[in-house]
Amino acid sequence: MAPDLIGVTLLVDGIGGRIVEAEAYDHEDPASHGYRGRTERNAAMFGPPGHAYVYRSYGIHWCLNFVCEAEGVANAVLIRALEPAYGLDEMRRRRGAGDPRLLCSGPGKLCQALGVTREHDGLRLDRPPFELRPREHPVDVAVGPRIGIRQAAELPWRYAELGSRFLSRPGHLSQRA
Repeated sequence: MAPDLIGVTLLVDGIGGRIVEAEAYDHEDPASHGYRGRTERNAAMFGPPGHAYVYRSYGIHWCLNFVCEAEGVANAVLIRALEPAYGLDEMRRRRGAGDPRLLCSGPGKLCQALGVTREHDGLRLDRPPFELRPREHPVDVAVGPRIGIRQAAELPWRYAELGSRFLSRPGHLSQRA
């Protein structure tokens, strides 16, 4: 599902933009929060597909994942970066940054800019405050290893819009076959 999200518009209370980078996490993946089973923290990840799984990274930044697959199976897609397009003034206020490239170029920045917190954990993605809009045009998707993790980082489960200037880290990507 992760490559299919590239180019989809994500809005939270009308603020957001096109998804330009995402990473996949599988229930058999040792880097996944669901790998060791269900806990209070990761319960939403085991819920029905089409819901948000929001967690705090290193006790500092919120991160937004889309739950996918079947209920009871902890598979999710981390939304790593957006090309900001809607609510830029509010994003700038929340982030304290003026350059659009710095607003949503990483999972923590993205959540701060969109106002995503633990309160969004478990919410449906097809209902307010969330809105998903389909791609408006075809997108060239690049693939590469995941970043910011230690285990199974080499898996080519990071997907990004080829050539986007809004990625969290542009390197180590190749055009998808």
